[in-house]
Amino acid sequence: MKRYIATLLLLAICASTQAREVFPLNEGWRFFFKSENSSDNARHVTLPHTWDTDTGGTGYFLETTANYQNDMYIPAEWATKRLFVKFYGVQSVADVFVNGYYVGGHKGGGTAFALEITDKIRFGSDNALLVVVSNNYCDDVLPTSTDMNLYGGIYREAELILTEKTAVSPLYLGSDGILVHQNSVGDERVEGEAEIHLVTGGENSCVLTLDITAPDGSRVFSKRQKTRIDGKPVTIPFSVDAPQLWSPANPALYRVSVSIGDATVTDSVAVRTGFRSIVATPAGGFAVNGSRIPIHGVTLYHDNAISGGALIAPDYEADLGHIRTLGANALRSAVMPHAQYLYDRCDELGMLVWVDAPFHRSSFLGDVAYYATPQFEQNGLQQLQEIIAQNYNHPSVVMWGIFSRLWTRGNDVTPYLGKLNAAAHALDPSRPTVACSDQDGNINFITDLIVWRQDVGWRKGTTDDVTVWRDQLQKGWSHLRSGICYGGSGFIGHKSYTAQAAPRANWMPEERQTHFHEQYAKNLQNDSLFWGTWINNMFDYGSVRRPYGVNGAGLVTIDRRERKDAFYLYKALWNKEEPTLHITDKRRTLRDGERQAFHIYSSAGAPTLLAGADTLAVTEYATCQYRTDSVSLRGTVEIKAIAGPLRDSVTLRVGNVLKPKRLQGPRRTVNPQPTN
Repeated sequence: MKRYIATLLLLAICASTQAREVFPLNEGWRFFFKSENSSDNARHVTLPHTWDTDTGGTGYFLETTANYQNDMYIPAEWATKRLFVKFYGVQSVADVFVNGYYVGGHKGGGTAFALEITDKIRFGSDNALLVVVSNNYCDDVLPTSTDMNLYGGIYREAELILTEKTAVSPLYLGSDGILVHQNSVGDERVEGEAEIHLVTGGENSCVLTLDITAPDGSRVFSKRQKTRIDGKPVTIPFSVDAPQLWSPANPALYRVSVSIGDATVTDSVAVRTGFRSIVATPAGGFAVNGSRIPIHGVTLYHDNAISGGALIAPDYEADLGHIRTLGANALRSAVMPHAQYLYDRCDELGMLVWVDAPFHRSSFLGDVAYYATPQFEQNGLQQLQEIIAQNYNHPSVVMWGIFSRLWTRGNDVTPYLGKLNAAAHALDPSRPTVACSDQDGNINFITDLIVWRQDVGWRKGTTDDVTVWRDQLQKGWSHLRSGICYGGSGFIGHKSYTAQAAPRANWMPEERQTHFHEQYAKNLQNDSLFWGTWINNMFDYGSVRRPYGVNGAGLVTIDRRERKDAFYLYKALWNKEEPTLHITDKRRTLRDGERQAFHIYSSAGAPTLLAGADTLAVTEYATCQYRTDSVSLRGTVEIKAIAGPLRDSVTLRVGNVLKPKRLQGPRRTVNPQPTN
């Protein structure tokens, strides 16, 4: 702790001549549960931190309250300045105290918030910082219904911000205080305005300078103006000639900086952005800069097996590696936003992003997603505005999610959804709004885009029924700007799958998930009715409310060690840079005398399949999907697939080697040739 305080003071002295200083507040924290009554045995922790991955494996602590304490030495020289604390994510409710004084709180786990602490500081002395955190479900904090774990804790970074009396505001909806509006975007020119939020120590005017720097480092716009400070945001118009437009193929990023001061700069803040236009129409699909882009997206939740919900940069890099290998060009931040680091990387990589607001309903019948109270509605509006303001400048973010899978029973939610949709357009008219729906009715006509959550053939009917639904949608509702999302649970190691078996609570075989995705891909891939296809989900995620504590609908396991068969299906369909050849169901158990068929995914043309020395006939079932007729195998057999330079193989053992041979039934003649 003393080393931390000394380091902070040294940094402050060395950098005191600069305009604004930002100091990490990630080290030196003492953590204890409220139920412990005392901090005597507090654990020393470093942010990001969540108590559900730092408690010795003692379990998931749902609906828990805990305290985080830290000490800060604040130099006497700072007495003429302003101090703010900023937290980038606290799950889900935070109350902040400085030297025993309450300075403010925040309700919502997905967004950042900042508080000014200047008037509670003892300058030239140690100061006590206390954050009381709760991950209790509350009927006035969204989400009130979700199956994903809310791990609790200060699960993203925190910082101390030092400014002069007049500064770009750290307080505006948890954002950087600068929103870069793009009013018109074209190949010849971009025109827009910078919206700048200020805090002031009593001055009624200041000099602002707006600079825009191109991707190559050259300055392409600069303007200085004297500005009246009246409590309203300041807008500075700008134009950029011959811009490099941001797109998935060319993710060009500009630097927009705002500084305060005339002869001397007293504050400076810079953000990155990219200039691009977004259009979504029933006829033209989803277009960036006028070019249609079929969206191949995946839904991304907020944890992994090692970090829990406290994801850091290497976690996001690893996840993006899987997503890019899959060939997806878009991701959906389910239920709430991810950390800023992820969207910074999406900006750089050209990945398209849909960010959800936390108005979500899980599939559990006893959950209530909508409380028709002023407190609930105000919190939903507040979180939506924070999401938009904090992610406004990311060019990769192309749509705002308003709600997901809400019911239409009980209190009529549509008037409130209309308010949320209008609020999103008021704050950001440049991006479309979107919703994920599995209901009929007026709820589907509120947002600009609608994504249908479809699962026919999962629990009832057959997967081919999705074509009946699609044809009905085409006939009666083709004017809607529709996308589709789908998925189902599948656990590696769950065996004895039969096509007729319905999923059970504790038995969800990977083969059933594979079959579901194969049929949906066959029937829906590249269908011009849909502007985008979204797979639920990219990864399994923690869900203490489900069997095994995991939602198993991911294409990759929660520990990121195993890619399921369905992963390779979409890699074959979507990844045009890296060809795919994959034999499915390599973990199968074979019984003596049981006939087997093999499925192969190939984006390198029709494969050749060998069972030992024999060649099996292969037919194309759907795009990138190939199948054999059923064959009889015996003993230990190596199955090889060949497509051009690609190779894949698996060694299968027929029968149970642990049983005496006399109990395994009579041996059969090997007949690897396909039968009619």
